[in-house]
Amino acid sequence: MYEIKTKINDNSVIEFIENIENLKKREDAYKLLDIFTETTGFPAKMWGPSIIGFGTYHYKYATGHEGDAPLVGFSPRKAKTSLYFTTSETDRAKLLQDLGKHTAGKGCVYINKVADINVDVLKTFINQTVTFLNETYPSQ
Repeated sequence: MYEIKTKINDNSVIEFIENIENLKKREDAYKLLDIFTETTGFPAKMWGPSIIGFGTYHYKYATGHEGDAPLVGFSPRKAKTSLYFTTSETDRAKLLQDLGKHTAGKGCVYINKVADINVDVLKTFINQTVTFLNETYPSQ
């Protein structure tokens, strides 16, 4: 049976950020930590070795696959910082249009630095994701 690799753990978020070699990327990680913490009201937790997540939800797909995931999060990778959020497709398209300099995949948005994006739009993205996931996967 498939085992989920990205699980919440007790690793230190601050220690993880302090180990980021690139000073600018480390500073951005602290900015994002503040933005996500203030916006969600949830404490930061490590998910797997490199994702900083906020809140949690339990999902279950029609296939029977289920698990837990952070509501929102980010990961300061070497090349770009990955932002993890999901909204309705309509909201996502509008928010991405207004976010600023980024690239987007199916589940992630990638930025080079926080200065490239509109922080107010980021906060809206975070809030809409939390609302969307809580409505889509209500707690039992």
